[in-house]
Amino acid sequence: MNRILMKSSLSRALFVSGATVGALLLGAGAASAHVVVAAPDAEQGGYSVLTFRVPTESDTASTNSVKVTLPGLNSARTQPMPGWTSTVEKNSSDLAVSVTWTANPGSEVGPGQFQEFLLSAGPLPEQETVSFPATQTYTDGKVVEWDEPMGDDGSEPELPAPTLTLAASSGDAHGGSHSESSEASTEASSEASSSDSTARWLAGIALVFGAVGAGLGIGATIRSRRS
Repeated sequence: MNRILMKSSLSRALFVSGATVGALLLGAGAASAHVVVAAPDAEQGGYSVLTFRVPTESDTASTNSVKVTLPGLNSARTQPMPGWTSTVEKNSSDLAVSVTWTANPGSEVGPGQFQEFLLSAGPLPEQETVSFPATQTYTDGKVVEWDEPMGDDGSEPELPAPTLTLAASSGDAHGGSHSESSEASTEASSEASSSDSTARWLAGIALVFGAVGAGLGIGATIRSRRS
């Protein structure tokens, strides 16, 4: 039941992200082609689908690998991408500390193109913002480190780390899985109890009608013998 509900929550999150993330990403990176991250429903301490947009800035080489550093997460699951493989690295505490996407030959992100990489992750840190430093590798061997923090005055560095602003926790930041499972369990118990009571009620009626039918049958037999 929990697995089904988690898939349902993830499907809804993917739908919401897919419907809105394009506009957010375009607004965030239209002026300068940076590696950016977006998650419209991300909350502190919650689970969310993170979308990393990676543009190829080179005019002569393609992007063939992207590595994103994670802040030690309990869960990090990638969405399958045709032509790409993904690997989640964990530390000794079994926390996800990075994810790497690698292109198969012929599936690289060419010049003038971009690709979006989706990651279902959480629980996110209990803080207002969280950064995901990224390493972008090109087919000509060039490596770009997107890991610079924003300036104290709010100015953007040359190679800013993808940064996500997290909303305050609403108490349902886990995608509603706990509350939904509890509600589903309660409904299931209620339905089971109702079905059981109905079955007993119908069984009682059947017994009554059976007894009446038997009585009528005996009466008819006695009358036929007397006649």
